[in-house]
Amino acid sequence: MESCFSTTISSSSSPFSIFSIQGSSSNVGRKFSKSCMHPQLLSCQLPKPFLQLNGRPKYRLNQRRSAYLSSATYKDPISAEKQGWDLGRFFKTLYFFNGPPSPAKVRNEEKARKMLGPDIELIVGDITKESTLVAQYFKGVKKVINAASVIIGPKEGDTPDRAKYSQGVKFFEPEIKGDSPEMVEYIGMKNLINAVKESVGLRTGKLLFGFEDQLSKELDWGALDDVVMGGVSESTFQIDRTGGEGGKPTGLFKGIVSTANNGGFTSIRTKNFSSPVDLKAYDGFELRLKGDGRRYKLIVRTSTDWDTVGYTASFDTIGGQWQSIRLPFSSLRPVFRAQTVSDAPPFNPSNVVSFQLMFSKFEYDGKLNPTFVEGPFELPLSTIKAYIKDPITPRFVHVSSAGVTRPDRPGIDLSKQPPAVRLNKELDFVLTFKLKGEDLIRESGIPYTIVRPCALTEEPAGADLVFDQGDNITGKISREEIALICIAALESPYACDKTFEVKSVVPFSEPFTVDPENPPPEKDYNIYFQTLKDGITGKESLEKSAIAV
Repeated sequence: MESCFSTTISSSSSPFSIFSIQGSSSNVGRKFSKSCMHPQLLSCQLPKPFLQLNGRPKYRLNQRRSAYLSSATYKDPISAEKQGWDLGRFFKTLYFFNGPPSPAKVRNEEKARKMLGPDIELIVGDITKESTLVAQYFKGVKKVINAASVIIGPKEGDTPDRAKYSQGVKFFEPEIKGDSPEMVEYIGMKNLINAVKESVGLRTGKLLFGFEDQLSKELDWGALDDVVMGGVSESTFQIDRTGGEGGKPTGLFKGIVSTANNGGFTSIRTKNFSSPVDLKAYDGFELRLKGDGRRYKLIVRTSTDWDTVGYTASFDTIGGQWQSIRLPFSSLRPVFRAQTVSDAPPFNPSNVVSFQLMFSKFEYDGKLNPTFVEGPFELPLSTIKAYIKDPITPRFVHVSSAGVTRPDRPGIDLSKQPPAVRLNKELDFVLTFKLKGEDLIRESGIPYTIVRPCALTEEPAGADLVFDQGDNITGKISREEIALICIAALESPYACDKTFEVKSVVPFSEPFTVDPENPPPEKDYNIYFQTLKDGITGKESLEKSAIAV
């Protein structure tokens, strides 16, 4: 499975960077000790590298403009899709570099190179500047964890060892450092979503042809019938503006098929697309059509050559009934002139250049179509889409903050709320813009999970957890635990399209430690994800208040 590995590193003023580890024997973790690693991290494995460069595996790591809000923001964000990689090395490199890396450690490209070593390919960009989010950076990226955030620190500065920062906002007067919450949490989120949307895919699929809701995508179809081999069959393709479901537009493939002159097929084929379509984020093609009881073929080409292999799947239709037909990419067989090409490469969904629909008496390798009948036919086709197979898992995991809906909540006792809630206005409405950024994710169509940690600590993972919804809880949670939750969410259908808060059961007054000789058992986060419900964000109380007013 092709994919990439992304991470976000805390930064006080630098733009994000993309790192590509080249070579499975990279020694970027050489300065770290296993004694600082949690057992769950040391044991976790990811699938194989997504790309081979000169015979060597390549990983891509992203560093984005980010920061730490001590009461509710993830400081050292980790973003990853599970792949065959030593996750222990990953965390040793990026999470336990002489303790969690502070913003001051990754300020610019020079320091990032020094920290990460010579085996890293470094590319610099900035989520607050859309022009720097070059599409090539995200090519092959199928899953993203985003933990970018504004920077909040003491107005009067901090000590070299960041003593004030470690004490928390309640012990110093805070201010925004660097870009504003609006630029990072809202505009930056908008830029990032636009940059990754094509590569990570949409829950409802990608429309390739046809008419759906308010969307339309027309292609330039032309007839390709058996006249090319001396036959007399003929077909056409036209747009029927009222012939679709509910009187909506639809395409119409129709014609007359004849076996005269050794013919027996009709088809329509698109011109080659102006640029290849990348569908690696998806799992197959879905056709919405009104059947006539006959068997047709969809032929997809990945080469711009005219007479070349077509990746083909046959499908049966039900007479007089609108139906959705899914054709997994894995079902497409390489065919040339009705013969299977056994030594052809597998279908490459990243390079789709044309479509063809065919009605033929021929199947493959000398077999005949059992539903073939000479004479007139017509096949209304309203859409061709690329789809994500079920069960759908999150493609975009975002680390937000508990408390984002509370500043404007009626009747709330601010004295019992974390500093970030009490100081939201003074901090340029940081939580307000975090919530706006969350809404952009929910509205994007990308399968997502939004994790809202309570106050983050340097404590190890392993404590029992409380997952909640509605944005009501306060408490603390380990950064390491949040990293593990994010990675687990990527693979869980129960986490898809959910928003939740999380804290440990350990109160602030009690430190949490782990006995290396008797570590806590590895958690099954699906147990927590299964308790989550759809549509609960904490905004419900705000909306009810607005209606009452």
